[in-house]
This record gives sequence, C-alpha cells and structure tokens, in this order.
Amino acid sequence: MTADAVRPPLPPFTKESALAKVQAAEDAWNSRDPERVALAYTEDSVWRNRDRFLSGRAEIRAFLADKWRRELDYRLRKELWAYTGNRISVRFEYEWHDTAGQWWRSHGNEQWEFDPDGLMRRREASINDVPIAASERRLG
Repeated sequence: MTADAVRPPLPPFTKESALAKVQAAEDAWNSRDPERVALAYTEDSVWRNRDRFLSGRAEIRAFLADKWRRELDYRLRKELWAYTGNRISVRFEYEWHDTAGQWWRSHGNEQWEFDPDGLMRRREASINDVPIAASERRLG
C-alpha cells in the first residue's frame, strides 16, 4: 500500500478519531468533488446507497458525479452515532434542489467499515427524501 493510500485516522477508532473521520467525510462530500471523495474508499469498496448497489471505486466515482449533476447546491451535515473497532455509524442530513428548483432534505443513516489503512471498504446507506420550501432550509 502506498503512503497516499493511507487515510488517517486509522482503526481501531476512539471517540476522538471517529469524530475526526466523520468530519473528514463531511468536508470531502461538501466539496462535491467525485475524485476527492472516491479516494477515501478501497478499490473494491462495496456500497448500498438507497436501492443501488455499487462495487469498486470507479463505480463510486461515476455515481457521485451523476449525483452532484442532479442534486444542485448540495450541503451536508454528518453526526457520529456510534463506533467500535473498524466501524462507524453516522446519521446525516443534506439539502439540495433539483433542476426545477424544488428543494429537498435528505436524511438517513450510514454504517461504515474500514480497512487497516483507514479506507472505507463498505458503506450501507439508508436515505429518505422530503420536499421542503426554500424558506425551510437549515443548512444554507
């Protein structure tokens, strides 16, 4: 494994390192940069995102590029829910609008599993969408 493929903090997680991992993920996703975000996952990472199943960094990168073409002005907040060993659970909420101008709040839970180098090898995400008025936005 090359040095640039190590993503501290590394498991096993403490409260402080789990919080740092969650913040790093939030920051990366808010960049809306599929290349940057995809580098946090193993080459063979597996995802369940809503009703989609993805396998591998290339599929993840393509999924994220498509996501942020559709989910405009995306803004995300993540919160540590639990951690143990090489796993972290988060709750999250994000807001975005579609091309018609309808705002949405998407919220849910994720379970993450990491390899020894701190790369995510598994992500399970359950997400619900609620239409909101622009005036109801919290993450502006």
